[in-house]
Amino acid sequence: MQTTADQKGKNITTVTSSYQALFLGRTKELVRIMSRVFPELGLNKKDCIEMSWLESVLYHAGYPRTTPTEVLLQPKPLFRYYFKGKSDFVKDLVPESALQGLFTRLLKEFFPVVQFSPYGGIMSKISESEIPFPHRKDYMYSIQYLTAWNDANKDSSTNHINWIRDVYKYMAPYVSKSPRAAYVNYRDLDLGINKNGNTSFVEASAWGLKYFKGNFERLVRVKSEVDPDNFFRHEQSIPALPKRKY
Repeated sequence: MQTTADQKGKNITTVTSSYQALFLGRTKELVRIMSRVFPELGLNKKDCIEMSWLESVLYHAGYPRTTPTEVLLQPKPLFRYYFKGKSDFVKDLVPESALQGLFTRLLKEFFPVVQFSPYGGIMSKISESEIPFPHRKDYMYSIQYLTAWNDANKDSSTNHINWIRDVYKYMAPYVSKSPRAAYVNYRDLDLGINKNGNTSFVEASAWGLKYFKGNFERLVRVKSEVDPDNFFRHEQSIPALPKRKY
């Protein structure tokens, strides 16, 4: 979901939604499956675009369809802007009234995006302790909140960041709790950061449990074995336990 100006020339801004999906197979097979399991959608061949998986990476990133895949080898991004993102996971239906409140907040921002990514299917069949990513069974979907701007002015950046923090605070009653889960690939430094690379287990739990739930402790044990000196680190890296003194 994002905001857009009225297409009829009127000075009106509204919330719009678009739907994208990736199917690993041919269009003919997808249309056949969707006709059987979700006929209400009315999907047909003209609604689909066939491309390689690599081309789909460019497509979902917003590149024009004619962009060659070699652009991925360039050291600098094609689009240059500032942005701030946050994330949530949802277990229960969000009331319509809560969504209306979210829409109202979207209209206050210049370029807001809220992305809902559905879960279920094979995701729910994999144990949350199988790999580090734990958000599987019982989760309906994840949410990514995003705002972007190209003005380097500090006051402008502060306004955009405050907006997304307000949206995140507003959504708290409607998303997962204890912990309020977050997606590690939507890195959110508001959850906490390492202090000079020497953050304790307790301090790192502020973001580690949100990203990895019970797997965080296992990751810390692995880190302590393979990188006890914490050579590989970043703002929210897994900490190593203090070395034992003999």
